[in-house]
Amino acid sequence: MKYREHYDRQVSREDVWIPTRDGRTHLHARIWRPTDAEAEPVPALLEYLPYRKTDWTAPRDAQRHPWYAGHGYASVRVDIRGHGDSEGTPGDEYDAQELADGVDVVNWLAEQPWCTGKVGMFGISWGGFNSLQVAALAPEPLKAIVTVCSTDDRYDNDVHYTGGAVLGIDMLAWAGTMLAFAARPPDPTSVGKDRWLPMWRERLEVLDPFLHTWLAHQQRDDYWRHGSVCEDYTAIDAAVLAVGGWNDPYRDTVLRLVEHLPDDRVRGIVGPWSHQYPDRGLPPGPAIGFLQETLRWWDQHLKGEDTGVMREPKLRAWLNDPVPPATSYDVMPGRWVGDYNWPSSSVSWDERPLGGAGTAGPVLVRSPQHTGLDAGRFFPFGNASDLPPDQREEDGRSVCFDSEPLDGRVEILGRPRVRLRLDSATPRAHVVARVCDVAPDGSSTLVTRGVLNLLSRHGRDRAVEWTPGTYETVEFELNGTGYAFPPGHRIRVAVSDTYWPWVWPHGERGQLTVLPADSALLLPVRDPASDENEDEGREPIRFEEPEQAPPLPVTYERPAEATPERLVTYDVAKGEWTLEVDPNYGGSRIYPDGLRYEESARETYRIRADDPLSARAVSEWRIRLRRGDDWDAEIMTRTELRATATEFIMDSRMETRADGETVVERAWHRTTPRTSA
Repeated sequence: MKYREHYDRQVSREDVWIPTRDGRTHLHARIWRPTDAEAEPVPALLEYLPYRKTDWTAPRDAQRHPWYAGHGYASVRVDIRGHGDSEGTPGDEYDAQELADGVDVVNWLAEQPWCTGKVGMFGISWGGFNSLQVAALAPEPLKAIVTVCSTDDRYDNDVHYTGGAVLGIDMLAWAGTMLAFAARPPDPTSVGKDRWLPMWRERLEVLDPFLHTWLAHQQRDDYWRHGSVCEDYTAIDAAVLAVGGWNDPYRDTVLRLVEHLPDDRVRGIVGPWSHQYPDRGLPPGPAIGFLQETLRWWDQHLKGEDTGVMREPKLRAWLNDPVPPATSYDVMPGRWVGDYNWPSSSVSWDERPLGGAGTAGPVLVRSPQHTGLDAGRFFPFGNASDLPPDQREEDGRSVCFDSEPLDGRVEILGRPRVRLRLDSATPRAHVVARVCDVAPDGSSTLVTRGVLNLLSRHGRDRAVEWTPGTYETVEFELNGTGYAFPPGHRIRVAVSDTYWPWVWPHGERGQLTVLPADSALLLPVRDPASDENEDEGREPIRFEEPEQAPPLPVTYERPAEATPERLVTYDVAKGEWTLEVDPNYGGSRIYPDGLRYEESARETYRIRADDPLSARAVSEWRIRLRRGDDWDAEIMTRTELRATATEFIMDSRMETRADGETVVERAWHRTTPRTSA
């Protein structure tokens, strides 16, 4: 990593209040911009988040906003209404108010005397989501966005549902996280010593756990269509640079955006990365000069300079070389490949029947309920235990269909598909497919996977029960990947009907019957010769080394008693499996202004191997913010989800304190029918 100490432009930082259209609520913003004696107006870049610029994202903000400012941009970080130091009360994620406020901020920036009137928007995860969503509202000044690890489909490619199935691991965990995050107070140094406590109390009184809303919408309805730009890609006028990682759950959005947006307004990059900006150097690498690459995008679309970025391939993707299974890789071996159109003429479909010697007859799939404990983290964050370990135990809990040893190297790029001819013994069931690279020593590396709730096989907007005793053919996509299977290895398709805790089980123990001879794996095989056949004038794909502004001098504190990030235990007498997870978002830290931010969290998932109704998930958080003897605020939350055969049961509680005295204490108990989950 190279830290840029000096720039051609002199940079200053200021905090300002930005008005919104309601005339009452102001959003708190931090602006880095060039302030040379003869500085001309510059374009503005906006990052718009609920995650608190004065503490939680402050280290990350310091890496990039001053860097952009030093290269001739006003780089602006805004707290969303009701979060951080902004006024108002928090709403649902990506609600109409958040997006309307985002449009107001874009227009306000364009009107400032130091701005040229052209605005870009960027962000990762939440900030990547609302960059796309605000772009779909098409405010006139917004000319370009950079969206990283984001989604165009809030229902089927977010933390709530996958393949029409409830995401047990993040439906609960992220709802619990956001309850704790939304409960954090504004900082007295920004809003005033007399204002912070009344503002905090106002927020706390209106909070409602997101979990209640998310589980009330178990099918793809208008709630999920809102903010899903896949509903109408033509609404986006801004130029879109979409960036993702093969180890991030949102990478498929990059593939869809480069397919559906016009060639002159979109480019995509997919590396081997986790749910992180790709210049941070967190596993798996290699990291790239992301800021330099985005600067080319901004200069092209906000300053009108020909940087060559639009002559790059429409999709630049990292093709992973085969690796033995591991929960972390410092650097993933492989190479960059480029495709000037997507879907690519270099990729063709290779259909591989599952039926072979000894597998022609019906095969029963009835997995134990704890199948999925070795799935790895839904949101890999660059931590040591994030990625799936050797899949042999998971394979043993599934039904596996193996190819013959490969005669040659097979490279795939895109979203594989699985077609299954099957019958379900119960009206409600899931089917899960994993594709693994099986080495000659038997080790099994997870390459990709996919889920289908059979209730949603005819569309995510409806629930159609299965008629037991009848066969149907179902086909579903797996997550996108770029991977090379080497000669001598086998390609395995592992099929299960459970995948805990990623997928919340249906209320009845089921069983699938699969006809392998009528089932197949469809692989998007990329022709390696396409690299050799490219025009001679095209340069190889290269990125600069990462460069950032100097890091914020933050001191990170290790917990007195370190606990494993992921711990699996088995109670033999109860037959119960327990997965305990420390999400490890950053832990406790001390900031240069004296702020001590303490953070601890634990997620617990329990299930018995033979009982789907034993599934239980708990998220617990404790956050404390204090600065000397002047300020001390504490938040404790607990969120629990369980289910009967007919309904979900949600219990949450929140305790908040200021200087040891209770501010607001609340508890929630909700139930909702299991309509399709």
